[in-house]
Amino acid sequence: MGDARGKGTRGYPVRDPLDAIFVGVLDNRNDSRALKLIHERTRCVRRFEIHELILTDEAHAAPGTTVGGVHYLGFVEFQAGGVLMEGDRLMIGDECIGTLAGFDETHFPNHYNVLFTGPRRITGVELGQRPGDRLRLIPA
Repeated sequence: MGDARGKGTRGYPVRDPLDAIFVGVLDNRNDSRALKLIHERTRCVRRFEIHELILTDEAHAAPGTTVGGVHYLGFVEFQAGGVLMEGDRLMIGDECIGTLAGFDETHFPNHYNVLFTGPRRITGVELGQRPGDRLRLIPA
């Protein structure tokens, strides 16, 4: 994939991509979820932490907003610690599924809901994902 490091723009550090593995694949959707994204644009993750990935097609999704329509991708385990940031690209294979829009802390400290904005809402099952499948988050 070449050098996928973030450029350290907007006062944020240069970052490496983060790899994760699906540990639970979801097939649920909610048109009125009302996810409240926190104002912070970054969150740190530790090696082996598990967080939930969610996808929306609502273009206004950004830190500090509320998002209604979501589809759930699944729970993933991070293979190294690092920093996630608004704008990071979620890659499954060679396909960009979405761009990181923000974080919801409803279930924290158990896990973050990590919300991505993409061209369509789709679940992890609809994407054909299985536990053990890999994904990558590419820095903005």
